[in-house]
Amino acid sequence: MARVPDMTVETLKPEDRDLLKRNIALHRALTNSPGGARAFSGLGQYIRYGSKLDPRLRELAILQVGWLARSPYEWSHHVKIGFDFGVSEDDIRALIAETEGRASALEPLAKLVLLAAREAYAGPGVSAATYAALAAQLDHELMVDLVLVIAFYCAVVRVLASLEIQVEPDYQPYLDRFPLPG
Repeated sequence: MARVPDMTVETLKPEDRDLLKRNIALHRALTNSPGGARAFSGLGQYIRYGSKLDPRLRELAILQVGWLARSPYEWSHHVKIGFDFGVSEDDIRALIAETEGRASALEPLAKLVLLAAREAYAGPGVSAATYAALAAQLDHELMVDLVLVIAFYCAVVRVLASLEIQVEPDYQPYLDRFPLPG
């Protein structure tokens, strides 16, 4: 159970009920602070719907953060979302292999995206060498968006862990199919 109560449309003020248009556990917890939930959602919406970054690469970066954080919620949600945006089962297996230092069949740009996510997750940020290699293939706008994706999801996994947000039954099959390491 989460550390804060699940909010419902009925418990929110009428002007805040739109915050639960996507009625998932994370949003039900965040709406304990409607202003915080709205701010959080703003960047999340840009990342998913406004950014020009290739959605498959975006999802691979998010999945890399979720895997490193051992975040069941983030991992399960973005395995499903990743499938919706072009991530394949082979991509997920390759992400796991790359994280473990094993070779994979991922294309070089995807490998760089995963490396950038691993470096930023470990802190303090993407290394100069990785950044330069990515910048040779992505323009400034895409580089900023990639860094925003990685940094935002580093924050998301910490919010999920701190509030103890649990995986919903609808997402459990994704976690069962691709379990996090123990």
